[in-house]
Amino acid sequence: MIDNNKVVDLLREIPDPSTGKDIVTGRRISNLRVEGNNILFTLMANTMDEKTKAQLNSNIYAKLKNEYPDAEIHIHMNRVSNQELKDLGGSLPQIKNIIAVASGKGGVGKSTISVNTAIALSQMGYRVGLIDADLYGPSIPTMLGLKGQRPGVKKVYGKDKLIPIEKYGIHTMSIGFIVDEEQAVILRGPRLSGVIKQFITETIWPELDYLVVDLPPGTGDIQLTLVQTVPVTGGLIVTTPQDVAIADAVKAMNMFMMDNIKIPIIGVVENMSWFTPAELPDSQYFIFGKGGGQKLVDKSRSCLIAQVPLVQGLRESGDSGIPAAYDKEHPLYTTFMEMAQKLAQEVSKRNQNMAPTKQVQLKT
Repeated sequence: MIDNNKVVDLLREIPDPSTGKDIVTGRRISNLRVEGNNILFTLMANTMDEKTKAQLNSNIYAKLKNEYPDAEIHIHMNRVSNQELKDLGGSLPQIKNIIAVASGKGGVGKSTISVNTAIALSQMGYRVGLIDADLYGPSIPTMLGLKGQRPGVKKVYGKDKLIPIEKYGIHTMSIGFIVDEEQAVILRGPRLSGVIKQFITETIWPELDYLVVDLPPGTGDIQLTLVQTVPVTGGLIVTTPQDVAIADAVKAMNMFMMDNIKIPIIGVVENMSWFTPAELPDSQYFIFGKGGGQKLVDKSRSCLIAQVPLVQGLRESGDSGIPAAYDKEHPLYTTFMEMAQKLAQEVSKRNQNMAPTKQVQLKT
């Protein structure tokens, strides 16, 4: 007798040509049923060339026949439309939430927020990934103590796939893992887009609750490539209280809220909200002003996820490769844990009250 659950388990052992995961996780299989001695299902064959499709078909037959030699296996190859494919989860169906961390200008601590957000979510028990999409200034390898590391490579149906580096409980990809530390990154439009797509579609990401994407400052090619490649759950805007930072952050926020993009703003993180000297832990000096984060909250109709003070220990933790959210003795450990908890709550609200985001289709 053929066990339906056993068939599913066997199919989970077969890698997906696109993601490198398995074809069940990749949502390639539908309408699976067992009728007597017959195993029937539909295999979604989008994104496959004929050679890959034939090899995958052969692997499925071999796997099922090895367990059930007398079974009759009926595979219906189906090609859905590009829009239907996007609605099924796009390029990363195994990832529940994709959070784009953005700012209008550099120097506001966006990468620091991205790293500590990812680690704090992991500390809470979520499965988390992190993409360093700031291709011109990849700082995440330094912040995670991974300078000089290289991602693994695995062949899937004859094509090389990258394997993210895991540390502190999160899976990470960065161009800083691919180029030498002092090498100038000289990329323009199509090549920028190609690197981001490689990090998304040619990387073997595990099943994740959150994928945090640390974007470069501004509203350029990388931002547009991201929203056209995957369905972004929402944007997290990082700013300082300073008016100059707010003016630029509004532009980044407005890009997500454009009519032809429509990605919700999950919330705002105000970084460097005040300065607290180590010798005066109860003192607050508002050296960049006050209220900037709330201005963005009002414009985006979102919420203030956190106000993060400026403390020397935060810079030191980034340079040492031991992030504050991983160090329970760090003065900002509690701040980052509360930030991640608030973010998770707001993402849950967003998913309950709004339809899933679809990949953006921009007309040129």
